[in-house]
Order: sequence, then C-alpha cells, then structure tokens
Amino acid sequence: MQRIVFSLFLFFSSITSWAFEPFVIEDIKVEGLQRIAAGTIFNYLPLKVGDELTSRRSADAIKALFKTGFFKDVRLEQDGDILLISVIERPAIADITIDGNKVIKTEDLKEGLKGIGLSEGRVLDRALLDKIEAELRRQYLGMGRYGVEIEATITPLERNRSAVRVQVKEGESARIRRITLIGNQAFETDDLRDLFQLNTGGWFSFFTKNDRYSRQKLAGDLETLRSWYLDRGFINFEIESAQVSITPDRQQIYITINMNEGSKFTLGEIRLDGKMVVSEEELEEKIIMKSGDDFSRKEIAAVNEALTDRLGEDGYAFANINVIPDLDEENSVVDLTFFVDPGNRVYVDRVNIVGNTKTQDLVIRREMRQYEGSRFSNKEVERSQTRIRKLGYFEDVSVETLPVAGTTDKVELNYQVKEQSTGSMMVGMGYSQTGGMMMNLNLQQNNFMGSGKSVDVEFNSGDSETAYGLGYRDPYFTDDGISLGGGVHFRKKQDSNGSESAYSYDSLSANLDLGIPTSEYEKLFVGFEPQFMSDTTCGTASTNSECDTFLDAEGGSFNVLELSASWSRDSRNRAVFPDQGSYQRLTAEMGAPGGIEYYKIDYRHDFFYPIADDYTMMLKGNIGVGDGYGDQNTLPFFSRYYAGGEGSVRGFKGNSIGPVDSSGDAVGGNIKGILNAEVILPVPFLKDVESTRVSGFVDMGTVANNGGELGDKLRASAGVTAKWFSPVGPLTFSWAIPLREKSEDDLEPFQFSMGQMF
Repeated sequence: MQRIVFSLFLFFSSITSWAFEPFVIEDIKVEGLQRIAAGTIFNYLPLKVGDELTSRRSADAIKALFKTGFFKDVRLEQDGDILLISVIERPAIADITIDGNKVIKTEDLKEGLKGIGLSEGRVLDRALLDKIEAELRRQYLGMGRYGVEIEATITPLERNRSAVRVQVKEGESARIRRITLIGNQAFETDDLRDLFQLNTGGWFSFFTKNDRYSRQKLAGDLETLRSWYLDRGFINFEIESAQVSITPDRQQIYITINMNEGSKFTLGEIRLDGKMVVSEEELEEKIIMKSGDDFSRKEIAAVNEALTDRLGEDGYAFANINVIPDLDEENSVVDLTFFVDPGNRVYVDRVNIVGNTKTQDLVIRREMRQYEGSRFSNKEVERSQTRIRKLGYFEDVSVETLPVAGTTDKVELNYQVKEQSTGSMMVGMGYSQTGGMMMNLNLQQNNFMGSGKSVDVEFNSGDSETAYGLGYRDPYFTDDGISLGGGVHFRKKQDSNGSESAYSYDSLSANLDLGIPTSEYEKLFVGFEPQFMSDTTCGTASTNSECDTFLDAEGGSFNVLELSASWSRDSRNRAVFPDQGSYQRLTAEMGAPGGIEYYKIDYRHDFFYPIADDYTMMLKGNIGVGDGYGDQNTLPFFSRYYAGGEGSVRGFKGNSIGPVDSSGDAVGGNIKGILNAEVILPVPFLKDVESTRVSGFVDMGTVANNGGELGDKLRASAGVTAKWFSPVGPLTFSWAIPLREKSEDDLEPFQFSMGQMF
C-alpha cells in the first residue's frame, strides 16, 4: 500500500507530498467518521470515481476537506486503485456552561457567543477559546465592569464531544467620579448634566445604578445632549469628543465631553412647495411654527409627521415630506421649505389577520374601519387597531402596511394579534374593608368559543352580602352593532358592621338591555330590570328613621320596576388602564309605577391626557341626583348615594361620607358629587406596565340631602395608589391623608381590596 500524507503545517504553507504515480480512482472509501455522515465528505470532495488522482488534485482535495472545519486531520492513502480517505473529526460542543454571571443573563451571554460561531452542536475549534474570552469581556466592558475575569476550559467527553465551561468573575462596575462639560456657554453645566442618565450618584443610586458607567448609556446621553441643543436653535452644535478615563485601580471613571455650540438660529420664511393634492390651506394649518421662533428639530419632525398623516388620510400612504433648510450664517436665520411629494394614491387590496388562534376572524373584522378595496386612510387604520385592542382579547395588536408587488397603488394590511386568556375561574377568598371577608366562585368567559360573546356565572358569599348570578352579552346581536345583554341575580344583604346604613334584604332580579351605536364613539343603552325584594329590615342597631318610615309604609316586601336609559361616549385608547382619551356616561333610572317610584340621574366623565413621557393626567368627575315621585316623597333608602373609600374619596371609611343618623350610621343622600384627580406615574423597576399602575391623587366628594349640606359634607384627601391585575385577581392599595375632615369622620389612611374588580 502506498501512502500519501499531508501535514496541516504543509497544507497552510506549500502543500507537497512525496512522489507517486497518478492513477484512476476505481473506488473511494472513508475511514474515521464518528458523527459526520460519509455523504458530507462526498459533498465537499472535489473528486469522484473515474477521476485521475494527481499530486495537484490530492492537494485540492485535502484543502477542500480542511476548509469545512469539521476535521483536525485528513490523510489520503492509496490501496491499488482505491482511494482511502482517513479523517480525525474535531469534537462537537455538547454543552456550554457559564458560571458566576449575575449582571448579564446566561441567555444573553450565549447569544453573544453564538454570534461568533460558538453554540451547542457546533464543531469546536480550540482557537475559539480566545474569541470566547474576548466576546464576553467586550460585553462586560460595555457595562463598565473593567475588573472582569473570564476563563474558558474544555473537558473532553465520550463520542468525540466536549463540554465548554466559562467561569466569570464579574467584579464591580466602575463608578462615575466626575462628568466634565467643556464648551457650553448658553446653558449651565448643572442643567445639562441633569439631562443625563449617567451621573455621579445620589441617594437612590443604590437602586437606579445611575452612577455605574455604561458605554450604551453614555451614547444615549450624548444623543440627548445633541437633541437638547438642536431643539433650541443650535443647528451647528457638535460634540467634538467624549473622553472616558479610568483610575489605575479600575474603580472610578472620569468623563470629559468637549462641545461646540455654534450660533443660535431663528426661523425666517416657512413655506410649502411640491404637489398639493390636499389644499394648501389645510396643510398650512399643520405648521405650528412661525417666523421668529427658535429653530427646533423636534417641532420640525412634528410638522413633518402631521403633514404625512394628513396626506395619509386621503390615501397617500407613502407620501414624503422633505425639509429643505436655507441657512443664513451671517444673520443666524434659517428658512424652511416643506417639499410635498405625495406619491400615488393607494388603495387597500387585502386586510390580513394574523395570530388569532382562538378568536374568529369575524370578531376582529367587524371592528375594522379600514375596508378592503377602499382608499387607504392611516386614520382608519389606526382606529381599527384601537378598536381591536379595546376588545380585551389580545395582549398586543400591531399593524404593518406592505406594498403589493408589481403595483404602485395597492397595499396589504397585516394586523398581527397576540391572544391572551379571556376566560377565568376564580375560586378563593377575598377581603375588602367595606365588604369584609368574601368567599367567591366566578366563572367568566369574555370571548366564549372565540365568538366575542361573554358568559359569566357568579357566586359570592361574604359577611355582609351573598350573591348568585348568571349573565350573558352579545356585543353584535345584529350586524350593525346592536348589543343584547341579560341575566338573573339573587342578592342577600345582611346587617353587619361597616355595611351601608345597616339594613338587610333579599333581592331577586332579572335584567335585559340593548345597546344601540349612534356614532363611532357613542352609544345609547336602554334596559329593564324588575326586582323583587323581601325580608327587608332596618337592622336592630340602626336608628335610620328614613328606613323605618319607608318600611312602615311599604312593608318588608315590595317590587321595583327599574327602567334605565343611558348615553355614553368612549374615545379611550384602551378599556383597561387607558392613558389617552375620555369616557362620558349620562344615565337616567326610574322606578316605574307598579313598584317603588323614584328617579336618579347620574353623569360621569373620565379624562386622560398625556402631560409628558410616561406621565398621564387623569380627571374623573361623577355627580348624581335623585328623588321620589308620586306616592314616594324621598329617594328610597336602598337607592341612596354614598361616598368614601376606594373608587370615591380614599382615606375615609367606605360609605361614611354624608348624612348620618343619631347612632352615627350613614344613611346616604339624594345628591352626590365626586372629583378625582390623578397623575399616573411610570412604574419603577417594572417593565410590564400594562397590568400595573401607580398614581398620586387628590380626591374630593360630598353627599347630602336636597343640596342643603353639600358644602358642610365636603371631604377631601390626597395620597398615592397602586393597582395591579395579579395572577390571583385584581388588587388595589391606597394611602391617603385627609385634606378636609371633621372630628366625627371615620378615617382609614390605608385601604385595599383584593379579589374583586376595582
């Protein structure tokens, strides 16, 4: 047997072999394979049966097999006219273990290693060990961990495999000792440093880590600084250098930023140019800047977006607004030209729904306001997205506009939805400071079998109240959006401490209501709910004369035939935890003749307005008035208004504000006024803010009879509140201090409820 041997060294320098007689290959055999299939060899081998093997072709064959990276040794041998290929495979990576890392997640570190070709199942190249250490060190140095130590080791395993273990000693992040700004004249250094995420530390740095150096954060701070100047007229502002130095012990960082502010520019002439497919007057209304204002990149971007959106409303989905500045350096004035390039008017070819594994297509499509075959309108596209989101069936709703291939005037809309659970089964206990302990069983499905209909079964048993109920609602009882709802309920209210005016009753009721849309945002509701009340008592400890007077006249059993009508307008961007829009509802209720005769009129207005990034102002107002009519001189005791507690004036005991009897028990009133003002704050340390809300609030409220005591009964409080839709049910917590109180008031600074909706 004649052997042809090529060493790896010779392969990379000048591949040679000792002389041999060329021969025609009659067969090819492969030896030494463990994991790699023989077919892989033949795919890369530039030789086949029938070829003549020469020195040059043998060198090319070895080069091709080495180039695959699968082998650490390759030999060609001749056995007569048979070519024998002997290989030694590189070991495969069976496992990658990273120990000692806390600051960076293991998954993120492995993702970085994968980017340089190192992952489980890949062939191990020992030369990658240096790359492993370099890549991980790069990630840690970007976070200011200059003392990081990384050691990678390889452990051979059976079946030609290896385990890679990376030991990390993260060390401490270098802390920022000083940030120096050089070149700023228009603004104070302290004011500019306040813009930065990075700083030299303070009381809360233990939590925020804002004194720990990070390359990414510094880049973000430099962009913030640049935007600050460009939004205030400094068009030629430049950051000339950002120098970062570290002390020899690698513990402290000094940052020096050199800048050139340039001159401050004001706006000169502002004009529109281009193709005016929308009236020039309408487009000019979108330009919020005027001559003499400071140049602002932020305001220019806002005008650009407003013009693009306006063109999009008329079907120009791919309109471009090019801003052309004309600088007068001598006078520091810049003229702006907004050049309008509308492109073609676009029509919607198809609307695709993606991701709805449970919800029927029809349930989503009936919320669409952008229709297939119609002219594209970004306003209707966004409105459709909002309506789908407000269904409450999806965690997220996104929309993508894609041009149709081969056309210039057609697009497809892809609405991507992510399903979330719309059914719940709650079995457990709850507690409310107003209602006491509660045992509950609630079965609810808001999207029954993906149809959009809701079904719920309720059983609640508490110290003061027991309730059973069955409800059903079809939001699209008719194709044009008329809703139908109904249900039956039994409620038993017992006299207990903290209950509303200490009375008891049994109530059996049924309800039927219709909702009729009158516009995109407005809806009318009409309903009928007969109630049959029995075993009504005023409680042994009560001195509620109005309750006693009522029962003396009507007895312990009576009927209420309640008719109701309401109008609502809802422009909120979400049904749960909105941060923009408003909600209004005007409701009129009447106890019809044939039962207890009374009426109530209520108005509610919720308003949400973003006041800054991640900050929202919320104002809620609720007023109500009611009285009896016919034989009934006053509002019945079971329909009277109460205030205090969660959802009303926090910091005061539930239902304690308003008229009281001689024992101090609340008896309610026939006039109510509640005002809540909240600033919704960003949730610290939490990324998932969709299910959590933190607010600072001021509450005011009063309840009185016939308006004579409204001012005297006015109470106010201020505090903070947190709401969370937790896995065990919705929770709400509040801490409040009274701003207006009297000595006889029942105060509860800390209030919470659990296991019931708020």
